[in-house]
Amino acid sequence: MFEDRRLYDGAAGRQTPADQATVRRSNLGLVLRHLRDAGPRSRARIAQDTGLNKATVSSLVAELADRRLVTTGDVDRAGSVGRPGLTVHLDGRGVCGIGVELNVDYIAILVLDLRGEVLVERRVPLDVHDLGAEATLDEVARLVGKGQAAAAERGAVPVGVTVAVPGLVRSADGVATYAPNIGWHDVPVLDGLRARVDFDGAIRVENDANLSAIAEWAMGPEARTPDLVYLTGEVGVGGGLIVDGRLLRGAGGLSGEVGHTALGDPELVCGCGRRGCWETVVGLTALLRAAADPDDPVHDPNRDLETRLAEIAARADAGDRRTLDALQQVGTELGSGAAVLINVFNPQVVLLGGYFAVLGRFLTEPMAAELRARVFGPDLAGARIVLSTLGFTAAVRGGAHVALESVFDDPTLVPATGGDGASPAIGS
Repeated sequence: MFEDRRLYDGAAGRQTPADQATVRRSNLGLVLRHLRDAGPRSRARIAQDTGLNKATVSSLVAELADRRLVTTGDVDRAGSVGRPGLTVHLDGRGVCGIGVELNVDYIAILVLDLRGEVLVERRVPLDVHDLGAEATLDEVARLVGKGQAAAAERGAVPVGVTVAVPGLVRSADGVATYAPNIGWHDVPVLDGLRARVDFDGAIRVENDANLSAIAEWAMGPEARTPDLVYLTGEVGVGGGLIVDGRLLRGAGGLSGEVGHTALGDPELVCGCGRRGCWETVVGLTALLRAAADPDDPVHDPNRDLETRLAEIAARADAGDRRTLDALQQVGTELGSGAAVLINVFNPQVVLLGGYFAVLGRFLTEPMAAELRARVFGPDLAGARIVLSTLGFTAAVRGGAHVALESVFDDPTLVPATGGDGASPAIGS
């Protein structure tokens, strides 16, 4: 039986009586999602897979084509009975979602079209903590404007913007309530961007690790794994938890702050002001502190992060003892904390993102040794340790994915062309 499972539940919980228009919007979304998840299908196969009747599917496909969200392709001969039909493909090159991330030492943007193809990708070094919230939002707004312009050159219109913030986020009103590593308290990110960006579509603000977990679930190496723990290694350490195919938010939407569990050195002060947080021994600052002197170029936040990490990897490959010892220590501490998460959540996969993935070949062996000593269940309770292939793009990819979900929820947000091939602006 066809099952439409949706990971991002930012609008969940609001239910209204289903009139005819609501049912049609739902069915349009059902067909569009199915093409995204299952690939090209004939109308007959779509009807068979979704349980809709063939006449309804034909009508829905015609409307989606008029909105330039699907197109027809070759004859589908696979499993056909009688005269084969043309395959229907997800199109949507004319619409896109924008994901933005602000972190301790950079801001980034990624623009995806409806098929998941990258239209724009940029990362800009920026000392967010020292710059302050207002000036940082100025820079974020400029980056969004550049993303909009670049998408327009490709003929794509954004349907939404999602901003990733490293800290506690009240997503209902887009306020960063507490982001200690960038020094933000109760910053109205949503309102700030609304005042700065010329954009009428939806703007959302989310925790960066949550968006990274969504990206991994949607398009990473372990896509659609129903029980997954994602750990992001930055200056701070965050976690995104997928339980039974759903993002675990917690009662107040604040779950996933694993970096502030008391698993670190009680003598070390965390960016949050407390002592002994896990990120004090596994965060990027901990690695750099152990691997290099303070005046070493790898500490310079104005240099691209991946360039700095490449230098760390090169030193390790060259056998530098200090670097290797630092990586060994971080890997061990990483395993100590991950063991707690495995014992509590029993995930199928623990995904390492951010710098954990970049330097993963040096971290996984000491991590695995610590996990074997600390995980209660046999064979790591069935968990596998996997390095993310999304790297530092996970949060922005998750943000763009969430922005595009509005189209899959309601394809009528994209105006119909009326059969003349024109593409009106979103919201016109």
